[in-house]
Amino acid sequence: MFYWFLKVFALGPLLRTVFRPWVEGLENVPREGPAIFASNHLSFSDSVWLPLVLPRRITFPAKIEYFIGTGVKGRLTALFFRGIGQVPIDRTGGRASQVALDAGHKLLQKGELFGIYPEGTRSPDGRLYKGKTGVARLALASGAPVIPVAMIGTDKMQPPGKALPKLMRPGVRIGKPLDFSRYEGMEEDRFVLRSVTDEIMYELMELSGQEYVDMYAQKAKDELGRRRGGDAGERSVGPSGGNGSGSATSSGNGSGSATSSGTASGTTTSAGTGQAGGSGAGQGPDKPGADGGPVRRAS
Repeated sequence: MFYWFLKVFALGPLLRTVFRPWVEGLENVPREGPAIFASNHLSFSDSVWLPLVLPRRITFPAKIEYFIGTGVKGRLTALFFRGIGQVPIDRTGGRASQVALDAGHKLLQKGELFGIYPEGTRSPDGRLYKGKTGVARLALASGAPVIPVAMIGTDKMQPPGKALPKLMRPGVRIGKPLDFSRYEGMEEDRFVLRSVTDEIMYELMELSGQEYVDMYAQKAKDELGRRRGGDAGERSVGPSGGNGSGSATSSGNGSGSATSSGTASGTTTSAGTGQAGGSGAGQGPDKPGADGGPVRRAS
């Protein structure tokens, strides 16, 4: 009841009037019966725009943190997500994530719509990342068709970390249903699961126009965080290891010396013999390189 109240009377009319979301492919939404909506994930607001434009109710899994917050804000957040029928999901994987898939399976058995983000988390840079096989397992176990959905422009509308969206039109592009009934009973075959997942991700790439990256989004986020941490560390230390600037000189003819000075710590001198052109002391650490996986478009 709360779901339809928000959609029809409260938030729905306001969001439609202010942001004017556009949608393509509504004819691909079944009028009845179960279906899995597999979507790319660019923004927090993705779980708002798709339910808003669909004529039927759809349930999405939401990260468990939304349901276990404390204080007034935490309780209100939990109340909101429970009220609109969202399913908590523990993104640590394994059995914890299986609980959310089991809940989705029950909804599908009732003939309802279930939405899922195969990437597992929001894209850190607007590209499309490798899908997790939970969506394939759910499709094969339930026999429900998979409908690929591309969210368009929501990352620019509400980038990660931004509480309020920009005033621009988000888009929803709905693809044709994918039938995987040919793999019935093979939901424990990991090669089949990967094949089905990759087929879904290919359709999402075609619908969204995103560049595909053969790496899990969470790994990309972790590596991006490490690189940013390394860059921040470099900026806090001068190139000679001091607090400001340093200089180095060297001389040939069989001996080498290097001198570096920091504005706060006086001077340090090192000398060596045997090689002309000694090495300078006090150089900062090398900048960490990108350690991303291979990037390629699906074919």
